[in-house]
Amino acid sequence: MSSDLRGQAVTARPGGASPAQDPEQAVLALFDATSSAWRDGDAGAFAGRYAEDATVILPGVHLRGRAGIRASMGDAFAGPLKGSRRIHTPRGVRFLGADVAVVVTRSATVFPGEAEPPADRWELATWTLARRDGRWLVETYHSCPAG
Repeated sequence: MSSDLRGQAVTARPGGASPAQDPEQAVLALFDATSSAWRDGDAGAFAGRYAEDATVILPGVHLRGRAGIRASMGDAFAGPLKGSRRIHTPRGVRFLGADVAVVVTRSATVFPGEAEPPADRWELATWTLARRDGRWLVETYHSCPAG
């Protein structure tokens, strides 16, 4: 569970957000879903929240498409990210239209045995999300060290 920009709890709903949710809550529910899939080490569920032609850019990494994201995360969940979890603290949600949103988060990976990530592991991320067939999906993701 995470909280929205007003500090209210946001709970992920299978298959996307409930129509009863406000637009911001619907967008933020995506972060609960991706974080749950990460915690479970489920690369298919994780990549399933990304658009078929999504782009992911990290320092030194450029992933193209859902299949590339699934393969990369499958390897990572079986190796260096095994047993880790992901934290996303929303910093802002901006709607560019009814079906497109830009979200900025402060995010970090927490490894087994850690209560909190060290300060140098936090990053800032920009997400472009689009609603397709009633579901919010990640179109682009870019992160850099928070500094």
